[in-house]
Amino acid sequence: MTKHRFSQDALSDWMRGTGPDSDVVISSRVRVARNLRHQPFPMLATSQQAEAVLNRLTEVSRSGNLDAYGPFDTILLSELSELDKRVLVEKHLISPNLANESRAGAVVLSDNEAVSIMINEEDHLRIQCLYPGFQIGEAWALASGIDDIYEEAADYAFDEKRGYLTTCPTNVGTGIRASVMMHLPALVLTQQINRILSAVTQVGLAVRGLYGEGSEALGNLFQISNQVTLGQSEDEIIENLHGVARQIIEHERAARKRLLEESRIRIVDRVRRSYGILSHAAIMDSKEAAQRLSDIRLGADLGLLEGITPQVLNELLVMTQPGFLQQTFNEKMSPEQRDFRRAELIRNRLSGKNDHGGVEQ
Repeated sequence: MTKHRFSQDALSDWMRGTGPDSDVVISSRVRVARNLRHQPFPMLATSQQAEAVLNRLTEVSRSGNLDAYGPFDTILLSELSELDKRVLVEKHLISPNLANESRAGAVVLSDNEAVSIMINEEDHLRIQCLYPGFQIGEAWALASGIDDIYEEAADYAFDEKRGYLTTCPTNVGTGIRASVMMHLPALVLTQQINRILSAVTQVGLAVRGLYGEGSEALGNLFQISNQVTLGQSEDEIIENLHGVARQIIEHERAARKRLLEESRIRIVDRVRRSYGILSHAAIMDSKEAAQRLSDIRLGADLGLLEGITPQVLNELLVMTQPGFLQQTFNEKMSPEQRDFRRAELIRNRLSGKNDHGGVEQ
């Protein structure tokens, strides 16, 4: 993988397949936070100390022990443009925090971009593993295996009572954050979403938007993740999230069935309107694009829209972001120019993949 392949393809290779329950669950992610013993946390480290951590962890990354999980490429953030960093964030391969870090930051990417290992982010080491669809157990198994490789070679900051020590107290303990990205348009349309999400928070889970903490749930996409990292084992955290997510999947499918039975014409109309607008609009802001892409994804999942694949919609979700738009057209854009280019890109992408598709009533 070349250093800039990630900025050329909107879809990571792992996203091109469809995983279990992919009609509702877009992706499953596990992130593991670790720090090195006898080294200040990144926020307190000097430039020299941050460099020492970078050198130690990249040495592990290049040792060959990761080869069992496929080819990896180490990318130094200092070698990337601001636009490249933004694209990495839009593809969920690094965090905004790492993109803004100017000292000794790096990311180790697997060839299919399913594994993203961030160095000198909020913590010294953050291992992120992504799977398509509902595969949270598989994502945890992969993250755990990679974590073992680093733990054998590096001395982690660990306390017998508190577990793994992290910069943020909410990550102390297991240090893992497990999450599923879910598309829940029917629960929103049937006005059940607030009740469902309220119940989710009462069992120790958090609800966030597409880009994590502080982000808006655009396009009816919700990220459900664990809040508790201390006092539960890794397996208990994964099992709890899996059980709750399974219930949400069933609620969403029941709501979709209800919409088809009670409001079929309205749903067909909604899908047709969104498809028509996306296919012909001259300008399109990111919020409207996300909502209308959600509508046609729902139409495709309900069998109301032919010729549109989940991969096309996943791709458009990334390609219509500000950074990727500017990378695609190789030009710096004002917000108005981005809205124009976004509409152009969507029109071209839909016409190229759905020349004869239509909505069936």
